[in-house]
Amino acid sequence: MPEVILPGASGRIEGRYSPGKRPNAPIALILHPHPKAGGHMNNPVAVTLHQLFQQRGFATLRYNSRGVGKSQGEFDSGIGELADAATALDWLQANNPGASQTWVAGYQFGAYIGMQLLMRRPETDGFISVSPPSNMYDFSFLAPCPASGLFLHGTADTIVPPVEVERVVNKLRTQKGIVIDYELEEGASHFWQDHMAAVDRRVGAYLDKRLEEKPA
Repeated sequence: MPEVILPGASGRIEGRYSPGKRPNAPIALILHPHPKAGGHMNNPVAVTLHQLFQQRGFATLRYNSRGVGKSQGEFDSGIGELADAATALDWLQANNPGASQTWVAGYQFGAYIGMQLLMRRPETDGFISVSPPSNMYDFSFLAPCPASGLFLHGTADTIVPPVEVERVVNKLRTQKGIVIDYELEEGASHFWQDHMAAVDRRVGAYLDKRLEEKPA
């Protein structure tokens, strides 16, 4: 997949882009884990998410947020990272003006940024949030959540106990008009070691279900 350089608020943003298979292909933006914990766009979970959308014909972009890899700037405690995400989605939409659907997928810190982006982009059709750090960041901004999506978490996650994610999921499920899927993978940790196949299987099955309900 070709490297792309996007112009961002703090300078260039480094990304990897897979074009769609047709002019009106759906689009997907992939967000990586926390930069201060070694997160980058080539994290195995982020790459797996990218490949899952790519395999289904999406025009798919993942990128390094500011200060990571070749991306310029410095970590900005989530504020600048949200701006980078918006810039990346703008670029993806500009390069795919006829996109039939828009999806946002993130892992860990990327899930937090992705859900914030979701709130600012009502055109988003769906989301994937893997191991969202709901005990580290306030997710109360999801009121109301504008799209249906999947939360995927591991039962052996000691960094973000499942009960913390369930609290967010239960709140979102009180809203009308959206459907929140919540799946727990037995034995998976926050980092999904030895459980990458589960990410592939569960997210893939969810995407297939959603695309069958509403073809892109």
